[in-house]
Amino acid sequence: MSTRSIESKLAILSDAAKYDASCASSGSTKRDSRDGKGLGSNTGSGICHAYAPDGRCISLLKILMTNFCIYDCAYCVNRVSSNVERARFTVDEVVKLTIEFYRRNYIEGLFLSSGIIRSPDVTMSEMVQIARKLRHEENFRGYIHLKTIPDAAPELIAEAGLLADRLSINVELPTDAAVTQYAPEKDPAQIRKAMGHVRLRKENSKDRSHTGKRPPKFAPAGQSTQVIVGADASNDATILGQSTRLYSSYGLKRVYYSAFSPIPDSSKNLPLIRPPLQREHRLYQADWLLRFYGFELDEITSVTQDGNLQLDYDPKLAWALAHRGLFPLDVNRASRELLLRVPGFGVRTVNRILSTRRHRNLRYEDLTRMGVSMKKARAFVTATGWSPAALTDSADLRAKFAPPPEQLSLL
Repeated sequence: MSTRSIESKLAILSDAAKYDASCASSGSTKRDSRDGKGLGSNTGSGICHAYAPDGRCISLLKILMTNFCIYDCAYCVNRVSSNVERARFTVDEVVKLTIEFYRRNYIEGLFLSSGIIRSPDVTMSEMVQIARKLRHEENFRGYIHLKTIPDAAPELIAEAGLLADRLSINVELPTDAAVTQYAPEKDPAQIRKAMGHVRLRKENSKDRSHTGKRPPKFAPAGQSTQVIVGADASNDATILGQSTRLYSSYGLKRVYYSAFSPIPDSSKNLPLIRPPLQREHRLYQADWLLRFYGFELDEITSVTQDGNLQLDYDPKLAWALAHRGLFPLDVNRASRELLLRVPGFGVRTVNRILSTRRHRNLRYEDLTRMGVSMKKARAFVTATGWSPAALTDSADLRAKFAPPPEQLSLL
C-alpha cells in the first residue's frame, strides 16, 4: 500500500468523523496564552463548528485518529467488514495538524475519536499520547475533547481526564438488546462502568485534601454520550428514558442524538432509509424540556399513543395543545413552573417576566419587547389589555400551528 500524504489522511479521517455528534464544549476551564507562557485558547473565535449550550460557537478540528477498526458494529461505516478507504494518523501528525490549524486561526481545539486498532488499550494509549504531547510539549491550552474507549484500562481513562476538557463514552444504541444485536463485541455493562468511573473521578477531583490543596482538575467540562436514533425499533419514549437515566446516574453534560445514516453493504436488519432529521431535532427539544423546564418523561411522551414525539409540533406545543384546560395563563399571576410550560416562553423570558412584574403589570407589547414568540404564545396567555378569548378552545387551533404544505419532489 502506498504511503498517504497527510492531506489525503485528513480528507478521509475528517469525513469519517462526521458521524460523531458528541461535539460541544460548554463548561470547560477558561485558559488562554495571553500571559506569553503557552499556545492556544479555548474561549476565542476561530473545520467543524460546534454550538455549546450557552450559545457560543467554537471551531474544532474534528477527526478520527484512524478509521481502521477491529470491531464489526453493523451500523458503523468504519466496521472491519466495511469496504471503505482506510487511513491512520500517527501521534505526531495529529499534534502537528492541531498546532498548525490553530496557528492559522482555523480552530480553537481538537475533537479526537478513533476506530479500535489492535486493542482498546493500544488505541486509547495513542490518543492519550496525543493529548499529553499537546499539553506538555506544545503547551497547548485550547479545548480538547477525547472520545474514550470504555474497554481501555482505567489508568488510561484516568490520564485522559487529566489532559482533556471533556470525555465522551458512547452508549451507541437506546437499549442493551440493540447493542447486543448490532454491536456484539461491545458490552453495555462495561460502557456504564466506565462512565461511572469518570463520574467518580470527576467528583473526587472537587474534594480538597487534609491540607486544603485541590487535586488536579478532571475533565472539567464533564462527560457526554451519543445515542443513534432510528437504527433499531426503539421509540422516542425509550430513547428519552435512557437519556434520563444517564443524566441522573452519571451526571452527564449532554446526551447527543444522531439520526442513523444508512451505509453501504449494511446488515439487512438495518433500515434502508434514515429517519427524518426532524425526529432528531424533536428529541433535542424534549431533552431540553426534561432538563430545564420541569417536564416529566411521561408528560412529553404520552401525547401520542406510540410513544414517539410529533414531528409537526415541538414537544412543548404538542403538550399544551393536549392540555388546553390549563390555559390561558395570566402572565402577571402564574407561577414560574406554569409559565415555563407556555409555548414560545423560554427560561430567560420567564425570568424577565417574573422580574418585571414585581414592579408593574405586563402588557402584550411588553412580552413582544422581551422577545417572546407571541405567534405561539398568544393563544395560551392573558396580559393587561390582552385576552385570547375563544382562541384557546377553538377547534382549529391545532391547524393554526401546522407547518405549511410542501411541494413533494417526483424524483
